[in-house]
Amino acid sequence: MDARLNYFASPTAGKALKHFMSAGKALKDSPLPAVTQELVALRVSQINGCAVCIDMHTKEAAAAGETSLRLHLVAAWREATVFTEAERAALELAEQGTRVADAADGVSDEVWARAAKHYDEEQLTALVMLVSFMNTVNRLNIITQQPAGDYVVGQFH
Repeated sequence: MDARLNYFASPTAGKALKHFMSAGKALKDSPLPAVTQELVALRVSQINGCAVCIDMHTKEAAAAGETSLRLHLVAAWREATVFTEAERAALELAEQGTRVADAADGVSDEVWARAAKHYDEEQLTALVMLVSFMNTVNRLNIITQQPAGDYVVGQFH
């Protein structure tokens, strides 16, 4: 499978991606726990069907010490006992924030309250921005059919 566009060869994309990747770095450096970031990025990418992001975030999480059991269970986190209450709240917020077209009300007050119980305002800000960031990246990759499987840990950091 070949990508429809090579973002790295485009001057326009190069300018935009420079700033976009800086935003991603700022999120990575945020006070939201790194494990939570990878789980959320993985779940958003699973929902959207972004293979290249699933490849990336599975490998990044594993390199950071995440277990294969937890990575395999992210797609079914509601039925899994291996996630903390805080992680479950973040995954729930990520799902509702990703599926806004499916829910007329977007993220419910109940889901927000569960997340706010575990994360301070700065972490919540990072979580919301991460969900939005991942949805954008997923769409950039899906629209142009970016191929998956070749990601190397640390490639974009």
